Amino acid sequence: MASEEGTGAKRAFEREEGESGPPGNIAGDHQAVESVTRNPDLTEDAALSLLKRPDVAPETLEQLSKNGNLIKLRKVRLALVEHPRTPRHVSLPLVRQLYTFDLMQVALMPSVPSDVKRAADETLCNRLDKLASGERLTLAHRGSGRIAEALLSDAETRVVQAAMQNARLTESGIIRALMRPGCSAPFVEAICHHPQWSLRRELRVALLRNEKTPMARAVEFARGLPPALVREILHGSRLPANVKEYLLADLGKRGSGRSV
Repeated sequence: MASEEGTGAKRAFEREEGESGPPGNIAGDHQAVESVTRNPDLTEDAALSLLKRPDVAPETLEQLSKNGNLIKLRKVRLALVEHPRTPRHVSLPLVRQLYTFDLMQVALMPSVPSDVKRAADETLCNRLDKLASGERLTLAHRGSGRIAEALLSDAETRVVQAAMQNARLTESGIIRALMRPGCSAPFVEAICHHPQWSLRRELRVALLRNEKTPMARAVEFARGLPPALVREILHGSRLPANVKEYLLADLGKRGSGRSV
């Protein structure tokens, strides 16, 4: 049987729901905030109902985060992190307590503040090497652009291939992956032959700087760029010496002042 304090909390919550006073205005009544959000008898459903309100006051959300029974519940923690009015000193520490796919959800929700999204992505990136293969594969398919970029360095080819197909992956993300020390040869070759990414001029430039780009593809990419640009790229490129020499000789045949 609920305590008298619990009954009072329930009634306060019902008033907040609209029986008297404007919705979400519970933060204006300090006693109501205390009784509703700190009461140990407050149910998960009642808390989640409150957290669905877009106009709930930040003070109310902060008080709810201090309810020891509720904050242990996965759905409540997630709803608090996702709420755009949750104070940062509440939501950011909670991010680190979220499960893998809850983090993915937070990072993709338009209503979540950008700094909270970044924190979710960073937390996920820090966990990638501890996740099972199937989890990484799902993240590669469905995660944010930043997660897809991080998974371009994965040891499993199927995860890399899935990340390359992620609609949120950007050209700049691939370039950063190509510039990383230890970038894998299979990944470089996959980009070289990808029907979409291999056609991008800036990616071809990045591939001409990468020591693992196959010679045949390097020749093809160099012939599609102005000679002056190719010379500039080769000056700082990590391509093997013999490949550089071949490309320079090929440039000589084309003529130093001619653009293709």
